[in-house]
Amino acid sequence: MNTGSNEPGEVAVASDETGTGEVHGEQDRGLGSRAPEFIKARRALHVSWQVGVFIIGLAVVVAGIIMLPLPGPGWVVIFGGMAIWATEFVWAQLVLRWTKRKVTEAAQRALDPRVRRRNIILTSVGLVIIGALVGFYLWKFGIVMPWKIKDQ
Repeated sequence: MNTGSNEPGEVAVASDETGTGEVHGEQDRGLGSRAPEFIKARRALHVSWQVGVFIIGLAVVVAGIIMLPLPGPGWVVIFGGMAIWATEFVWAQLVLRWTKRKVTEAAQRALDPRVRRRNIILTSVGLVIIGALVGFYLWKFGIVMPWKIKDQ
């Protein structure tokens, strides 16, 4: 996964800067643990805190994965689990920053007038094709309700 490095073999470094040189929001916090100081001060307590956060995050991510084929907001729950992991683990913070950047880029592309016009045209053409196919099917076979089908 590319978290900011475009060259192969180049080490990705998390940057707190946006394209404008401003630092804002959650990015002004450094990477690392968000555990309370009294927990970070004791090694055994901090490790058990991290294990607990990992298990809770894992349970949420697994629930999201289960929701992908089943009804439910699977991707939202998966990213919620990643956010839980990001409170303790740098790798999860980097994944969430990369995901946020990609979602923002996709949203900006979707707002481009040419892309919107193309998407509207493609949707309209698709709906016309589907309508024609449904109309042809109904013309050819009619509407037969399942409870009126006779055994053959």
